[in-house]
Amino acid sequence: MVDSDEDYVGAVSEGEEEGEAHVVSAGAGTRARRRKQHGGAEWEVSRTWESVVEGADGTISSTVEGLLEAGKRKRRVYHANMRCNRLLRDTTPLQRGIIRHLMLVLDLSQSMAEKDLRPTRYLLALRFAQEFVVEFFEQNPISQLGILGMKDGLAVRISDMSGNPTDHIVALQDLRASDPKGLPSLQNALEMARGALFHTPSHGTREVLIIFGSLLSSDPGDIHQTLKSLVTDQIRVGVVGLAAQVAICRELCAKTNGGDDTVYGVALNEQHFKELMMEVTIPPATHTYRQASNALLMMGFPSRTVEAFPSLCACHSKPSCGGYLCSRCGSKVCGLPAECPACGLTLILSTHLARSYHHLFPLINWVEVPWKRALQSSHCFACGTQFPSAPPQDQWEVSESNTKGMSVSSRYECSTCKNHFCIDCDLFAHEIVHNCPGCQSNNLSVSHR
Repeated sequence: MVDSDEDYVGAVSEGEEEGEAHVVSAGAGTRARRRKQHGGAEWEVSRTWESVVEGADGTISSTVEGLLEAGKRKRRVYHANMRCNRLLRDTTPLQRGIIRHLMLVLDLSQSMAEKDLRPTRYLLALRFAQEFVVEFFEQNPISQLGILGMKDGLAVRISDMSGNPTDHIVALQDLRASDPKGLPSLQNALEMARGALFHTPSHGTREVLIIFGSLLSSDPGDIHQTLKSLVTDQIRVGVVGLAAQVAICRELCAKTNGGDDTVYGVALNEQHFKELMMEVTIPPATHTYRQASNALLMMGFPSRTVEAFPSLCACHSKPSCGGYLCSRCGSKVCGLPAECPACGLTLILSTHLARSYHHLFPLINWVEVPWKRALQSSHCFACGTQFPSAPPQDQWEVSESNTKGMSVSSRYECSTCKNHFCIDCDLFAHEIVHNCPGCQSNNLSVSHR
């Protein structure tokens, strides 16, 4: 059968031979005409989408660029009592628990076979879980993570509590070979997560994130007793729903988070599902009753060793030639960060501690620069990209009123050093390096003096 997307060309009658033969196209928004001139065919294509003009300069390209720029500035927000999406990140310097212990619970029941989220809830959850593991350890390098599953009314262990993201990703990839089945059990999953978090040190947070795609829970007992135990053990629970709101999930989140039920969200689409998961990667603000016990923490900075002959590591009892020696007892561990199996000392590298520092003292947000203050700069201070030239002065107010979530001049100013940057440098400074290039250059010049 001929592909239905091909264009249908109407028969040319004698009256139309010297005129026009209209072409009916399957593509929406496109019209084509054929004229017979000099014995040949000349095609004239009318692109109706080009008639949409929204930009200040009279073309749609400026509107597209503005939307992309506004999307780049949309960063995740985490506040002590709120999780939501807004234009900029909250930079309030709160005391946060940078040493986290999180149990990720995945729904592996038959409800995850639904195809309302493409390709299915099950496959999409596994893919986003792998991305979550990578982002979690990128934002929390000295934290621990474990993964559980719910199916057939039971809780299954997918991966143990560990600080190595590779182990978790491999375990998640192995789940693709199996199919979701049975019913979930929130109580069994929470009890297993509570048992895994029971021996975590008091200086770290205890958290549980549940990806729940069902509307029921097959529990063997009273889940409210488990809820009381979670509150007693100071374990915070967050839920990302894939179907609809469930009353027990909202109650679970509210009581374990001091009355804050905003940690319970229901995904509207695939992108919203990912955003709800990635919000958990930002460390939560510590409660006041835990601030007094977080004064001092003993850590060890082990040295790297390379042996001529393989020896057993203390963490997995597997032979290896490389590893790290504990600075207290000399036991060898495979990777960092980790807790020494022999003496219990927390072993990290100095880079892990430095990467967690920006959560405690975040970089302040840069402000948009209007046209009246944009003439003092022509290039980005960091990368040297040329800024767009200013339009006539009578168009400044019109262009500023049409922009939302972006700078009309494509310039963003640091309120400390007063330098102007482009949107790409703004995103790179706030999401990657967490430092202002202008402030750092000023500090470097002062130190050289």
